[in-house]
Amino acid sequence: MSLPVEAHEALQRFEQARGWEQRARLLMQMGDTLAPLEEAEKSEGNRVHGCESVVWLVAEQREGQWRFKASSDARLLRGLLALLLVRVQGLPSAELAGLDLQGWFTQLGLERQLSPSRSNGLHAVLQRMAELARNPR
Repeated sequence: MSLPVEAHEALQRFEQARGWEQRARLLMQMGDTLAPLEEAEKSEGNRVHGCESVVWLVAEQREGQWRFKASSDARLLRGLLALLLVRVQGLPSAELAGLDLQGWFTQLGLERQLSPSRSNGLHAVLQRMAELARNPR
């Protein structure tokens, strides 16, 4: 499975980062690139449960490919969401369902920095994506 261009670029930036401080700065910069959600999109139906922070996920499928928007009230988590989105944008349902999230964050050098609650939160987001992929509206 090849990486989307944006995911490849993100991976290169994180591979060049020296230490957690640089990676944290990159994460926050990534979070700032997320497209803002409309107030109407911040609904209970788009909320991802299983995260300590508030996280919203908006998904639509166009021509067999998934497009996502996400946001959170936590700045670091917005960066993690941005990294997840660059990895999953445009994937068909089968690839999305089979994505190795742990492997992606290991490649980025972030697996040790993910607290159990952040890791659980990201898995909740990925599970929500996989559910949507199995049962598109």
